[in-house]
Amino acid sequence: MSGARRRAPHPRRGRGDAPEVVQASREVAFRVLRAVESDDAYANLLLPAEIERAGLSAGDAALATELTYGTLRGRGMYDAIIELASGREVSAIDAGVLDALRLGAHQLLATRVASHAAVNEAVVLARRASGRGAAGFANAVLRRISRDTPGEWHDAIVAAARSDDEALGRTTSHPVWIVRALRRSLAAEGRADELDELLAADNSSPAVTMAALPDLAEPVPPRTPFSPIGFRAPAGDPEGLVRASRGAQRVQDEGSQLVALALARLDPVHVGERWLDLCAGPGGKTALLAAEARTVGAHLEANEVVPARAGLVRRALEAVPGDVPVHERDGRELARENAGEFDRILVDAPCTGLGALRRRPEARWRKRPDDVGGLAALQEELLDAAVEALAPGGIVAYVTCSPHLAETSAVVRTVVERRGDAVEMLDAPAALQAVSRERLELGTRDEGLPVAQLWPHRHGTDAMFLALLRRR
Repeated sequence: MSGARRRAPHPRRGRGDAPEVVQASREVAFRVLRAVESDDAYANLLLPAEIERAGLSAGDAALATELTYGTLRGRGMYDAIIELASGREVSAIDAGVLDALRLGAHQLLATRVASHAAVNEAVVLARRASGRGAAGFANAVLRRISRDTPGEWHDAIVAAARSDDEALGRTTSHPVWIVRALRRSLAAEGRADELDELLAADNSSPAVTMAALPDLAEPVPPRTPFSPIGFRAPAGDPEGLVRASRGAQRVQDEGSQLVALALARLDPVHVGERWLDLCAGPGGKTALLAAEARTVGAHLEANEVVPARAGLVRRALEAVPGDVPVHERDGRELARENAGEFDRILVDAPCTGLGALRRRPEARWRKRPDDVGGLAALQEELLDAAVEALAPGGIVAYVTCSPHLAETSAVVRTVVERRGDAVEMLDAPAALQAVSRERLELGTRDEGLPVAQLWPHRHGTDAMFLALLRRR
């Protein structure tokens, strides 16, 4: 009847199963997890779009964010628990079912979500991914997981591990090769005993840090401890503040701010200097350098070999008045074709990203030890070409968002030895201290190189590495 009040349809039920209803936050988290796993999507790019598409409230958006990032950060530990609870290797479990199990395990072991909701809705997601048989399997595994405490599962993982490093890697959700690389990097500063703190920091949710571009915006309270342009994002989505300032206030890690400022503010700047951001994508440091150049009468150019990332650089630069050319070239070729032309060059080199695992937790599962060698070779070539592009007295800042020794000290040492008396190393720790609002506790490398390494657990920043070279 046209005038009759329609009754809401009952949720479809499987035989003996929970209703086919999943709370919107879990739906969003699961879609992002599936895209990260199957399509190599980046959670930090996809999640905001999925939240907007689902029309989530602020509370539901916060839950979806916590479920997504918490599951990604804890994936290694959850996989170990799923294997113990199911008696199967995770490689033998359908990918969609496995993501549902990971999401369910995170809710059971690391949140205050009611156990029945975590289990029932994960079972629904598993059924949707792989059919009715998967639902029964998921239900059994998750109910087994729910019977033990996180501490009991921790002990079970340790007991099942084949080595101390495997136990540490699984309980902290880091691949063993990353655990060992981070230990070596800390040991180079005599700080190997800080490994547990660093691994814990990688699994924490970082505060959102913002930058106020010099002469275009002002930082507002609460301020960050070190960067003179840094401040903490207000509660909620910072995108509104970014839009209101037309990008002059923008999200940027404090470590990224510091390394760019160390280059821009090292020594007096002469009007007319030429600056180059050689590996500019996605453009956060480029915009900061552009704002700095504008205040001192320098001229900045940027280069990014990947066209899509070059587009992001141009978009980032919209906040800064003036024209900054953005080239789309192989940085090695561009630098060598402009030998002796630039006064300051930033080489923010492509790297493994091991210094930003708390922000991009999926990166730890995508990178392999074999990746390091190829990246290190590229990093050496980029830095060597940048030295060639320096004018006499010019400075290059070599930066990576990775503390891996093969990507940091080893690259710098190789280039310095190759160039001999043509270059000298400058005091990178002193350059960082000079721009910092408060004292930075920076370690000393046992090989004696005057390089600087920031750490998540020590400074609250990404693990940014900085070396400064001057062409004689």
